[in-house]
Amino acid sequence: MTLAKATVSGTVYRAPEKRFTQNDIAVYGLTLNIDEREETLVRVIAKRKALADVLDSVQKGDRILVDGRLQVASSKAADGSERRYFEIDANDIELMSGSTSVGGNTASAQTSSDDKEIVTFAETDFSEDSLIDEDEIPF
Repeated sequence: MTLAKATVSGTVYRAPEKRFTQNDIAVYGLTLNIDEREETLVRVIAKRKALADVLDSVQKGDRILVDGRLQVASSKAADGSERRYFEIDANDIELMSGSTSVGGNTASAQTSSDDKEIVTFAETDFSEDSLIDEDEIPF
């Protein structure tokens, strides 16, 4: 069930895992810690082809910004109890340092004379070909 649009930043708690659907479409999954003081973990799912480049370079401990749909999912634990967790179906992912191309948007960082970082984005139109069906997610 989709709750709302969410934009969160955090530290990669578990590095991205790449799996494939039955139709050989790559789907990434990672765990993000969104609280600096204690563990508040959110699962991030990335189905867009445009996110593959950045997710291939993301490692555990990296700081990232994720924009997407917040969803609640549930699964059964080994003891039979039902467990609910939050996940974000990512539309855009951005590394929080340097310059990178993410989610089809180009982010370029420039340093001004007073050492402030200025980031600009170029819009890109997403096509329906970049999306996959919910039923094809392998995890």
